[in-house]
Amino acid sequence: MTISIEWAEKYRPRSLSEVVGNKKAVMDLQAWAEEWLHGVPEKRAVILQGQAGIGKTSAAHALGNDYGWEIIELNASDQRTASVIERIAGSASKMRTLSGTDSKRLIILDEADNIHGTSDRGGARAIGDIIKKTNQPIVLIANDLYGLTSTLRTLCLEIKFHGVQSRSMVPALKNICHNEGIMCGVGVIENVAENAGGDMRSAVNDLQAVSTGRSEINIEDIATSQRDTKGSIFKVLEQIFKGTDAQKALNATYGLDENPEDLVHWIDENLPLQYGGGAGKVNVKVDGIDVDVSNGFEYLSHADRYLGRVKKRQNYRMWRYAGVLMTCGAVVAKTHVHGGFIKYQPPSFWRRLGQLRARRTMRDNVASKIGEHCHESMRYARADLTSMYGRMLKDEDYAVDTLVNLNLNLDELAYMTGSPKVTKKLQGVYDQAQSIIGEKVSDDIEFFAAPKTVISNKIKSKNDSQVSLDSIQNITETAATVDVSSEKVDTKTSVAKKRESRKPQKTLFDF
Repeated sequence: MTISIEWAEKYRPRSLSEVVGNKKAVMDLQAWAEEWLHGVPEKRAVILQGQAGIGKTSAAHALGNDYGWEIIELNASDQRTASVIERIAGSASKMRTLSGTDSKRLIILDEADNIHGTSDRGGARAIGDIIKKTNQPIVLIANDLYGLTSTLRTLCLEIKFHGVQSRSMVPALKNICHNEGIMCGVGVIENVAENAGGDMRSAVNDLQAVSTGRSEINIEDIATSQRDTKGSIFKVLEQIFKGTDAQKALNATYGLDENPEDLVHWIDENLPLQYGGGAGKVNVKVDGIDVDVSNGFEYLSHADRYLGRVKKRQNYRMWRYAGVLMTCGAVVAKTHVHGGFIKYQPPSFWRRLGQLRARRTMRDNVASKIGEHCHESMRYARADLTSMYGRMLKDEDYAVDTLVNLNLNLDELAYMTGSPKVTKKLQGVYDQAQSIIGEKVSDDIEFFAAPKTVISNKIKSKNDSQVSLDSIQNITETAATVDVSSEKVDTKTSVAKKRESRKPQKTLFDF
C-alpha cells in the first residue's frame, strides 16, 4: 500500500525564488539575511506575520536552504518553557555549526504568538533574552502580531505577509497538475484559486482532494467537491456598506463564523470610515453631522437594545431582529453609495480588552513584588504603594536602588514608569540594576568560600615525606583562626570601600 504524500509538503518551495506571491516581503527577508553575512545586524531577529497558509514558514525554510544555514525549529507541538527555549534555542544561538565553518544557524520559532499558559511559562521572556545576546539569525512566525509582547516587537524587524492573490496561485497550481499528470478543464484552476481566499496551502490541498482517483477534472467536479469555507467578514462588510440590496446583505451574514454580538462590533468600527466625510467626499449633513453616519448608528443602537435583552433574558431568538437591524439598517441608512477603497479594521474594542487583560496581569505581578518587599498584602500594595514606587522609578536618584529591591523585569519597569515601550533610558537603568544584583550574588559566593592557601602553605613547609594527623589538625585550626580574623578585616575593608564608591541606598521613607 502506497502512502500518498501531501502535495503542500511535496511542492513546498525550496528557494525564496519559488515562493508564490509576497515579493516585497521576500525581498525584505533576503535583505535582512544579507546583513548577517557582514556581521550582526541591528535587528537580530525578524517577525514574519500574516494569516495561515500564505508561505511564512516555507519562506523561512527556503531562506535557510538558499544560504546553506543549519535550521533549528521549535513549533507549537513542542513544549516551549523558558528552560526548553534556553536549552535548545539559547545554546544554538551561541554555538558554531556542526561543520565548524562560519555558516550560520537559522533558529525558527513557529506560532510564536501562541506562547502562553502553564506549558509555555516564561517562554516569551526567554526569547527576548536570547535575541539580545544571539549571534545567529532568529525568525519568529506569528499569525497575530499583537499576540507577541511589546518587548519582542521592539527587538525584531517586522515583515508583513499578505494573502496570495488568485492570479499568482494559478501558474503554481498548473505546474502541480502538469507534474502529477492531471488534465484540467477550462476554469478549473481559476475556480480552485478563487475559493482558497488567499490561502495557498488550502488551494493545493483542495486541488489534491479534487484530483484523488482522477486523471482529469472538470468544473463540475469542483462544484461538487469544493471546500466548505466560511464567508469572509470583509466581503460581507463590503456588501453591507457598498450594496443596495438589504436582503442580499442579510443572507451573506448567514455564512459568517460570527454571532450578532461580534458582528455589531465590526459594523460599529467601520461604519464611520465608510460613510463618514473624508477627502473628496461630499456627504449630506445636518447641523454639521453626516446624515448617513447618524442614520447608521441609529439602527445599530436599536440592534444593541435587542442584544442587551438577549443577554439579560437568554432569549436567543431575538438575535434575528438584531441581525436584521444592524445589516439591513446599515444598507438603507445611506443616501447614496459611497465609493472608494476603505481598509476595514477589526474592532478596536477587542484589542483594548486584550490590552486591559495584559495590563491587569502586569499590575498584579508588580503589586505582588511590592507587597513581598514591604511585607504587605497585594491589595494594599496595589492600592496605596504602586503609585509611590512608580514615582520613585521615574526619579534618576532612586530608580536603580528601587529596581534592585523589587527585582522587576524590563516590561514591568516600563509599566511602572508609564512608558509605552522600552526606551534606551529604561534599558540603561535596568542594566545598572542587574549589575548590582550580580555583584551581590558574587559577594555572597566569595564570603562562604573555604580558605585553602594558608593550609596548603603550612602543610608544604612540613616534611614532604609524612605528616601526622595531629599536626594536620593543629595546622588546620591555626589556619582557620588566622583566616577568620583576616577575612573579617578584608570583609570590613571591602564593604567600607563599596559603601564609599556607591551612593547610599534610598528607601521609601527617604523619598
